[in-house]
Parts: sequence; structure tokens; C-alpha cells
Amino acid sequence: MGSKTSQLQVRSTLDELSPVLDWFNQLHQPAIPKTIWMQCQTALAEGLTNAIRHAHTGKPAETPIEIVVTIQARSIEIRIWDEGAAFDLAQRLAALPQTVSPDAIGGRGLLLLQQFSDHLSYVRSGDRNCLLIVKHYAAMA
Repeated sequence: MGSKTSQLQVRSTLDELSPVLDWFNQLHQPAIPKTIWMQCQTALAEGLTNAIRHAHTGKPAETPIEIVVTIQARSIEIRIWDEGAAFDLAQRLAALPQTVSPDAIGGRGLLLLQQFSDHLSYVRSGDRNCLLIVKHYAAMA
């Protein structure tokens, strides 16, 4: 299987979550194990929700978020581009508690992103930020 890249631009509103997940599920390849795909789906949902709720807080709903998914023979890369302020992901991850109460309203997103990815970064590029989520997998025969 060669590399396949797909991209989607959405508005900065939680109403976009369901259509984004529908779009993402259309990209599934039979060689990708279902558990890996579900982890990537969860990571995408958390990353998009964080961009909308945190990076774009106070910004108009028309503020775009760009999602780029690249599926390769042994990995999936998800890039979520936002127009929020710079954010130090490594510092925030280091400060997180190792567990979050199941009753907590929020606070699980970054932990889930960290648990479900093999590489996680958030970098500033020009006037945008890019959350990069990489998940490796062994292709099914």
C-alpha cells in the first residue's frame, strides 16, 4: 500500500465533529487493525475538540481548522491545523496527572492523545499551529 493523503477544512464549531469522523472512517484501509483505527479516530476527535474549545476560544465559528490524514504502509499521520495562540504541549503533558477521575468533566483529552499515539507534537508554523499525531501499526495479512 502506498501513501495516501486526504485533507478536509472545517469550521471551528463542535457541530463539525460528526461529519469529520464520517469523513475519516471513509479513509479506513482493510490492512489497518480495527483497534488501531479506533484509537486514531478517538485521537482525531480529541485533537479537533481541543482546537475548537481551546485554540479557537473566542474566535468566530468561521475560523478554519484544517485536517490532513496520511495513511502509509505502517503508520497513520493526523495533522490538525488551527489558528490559536502558541501552546507548549510538552510542558502541559509533563504537568498532567497520570490519572484523571472518571467523574471529571474534562482533562482527559491530552492524556488520551498521549496514550493513543506513538508520536505527538504541537508546533507553530507561521500563524498556525499543527498538532501531529502518529500511530504505527503492523499491517494485517
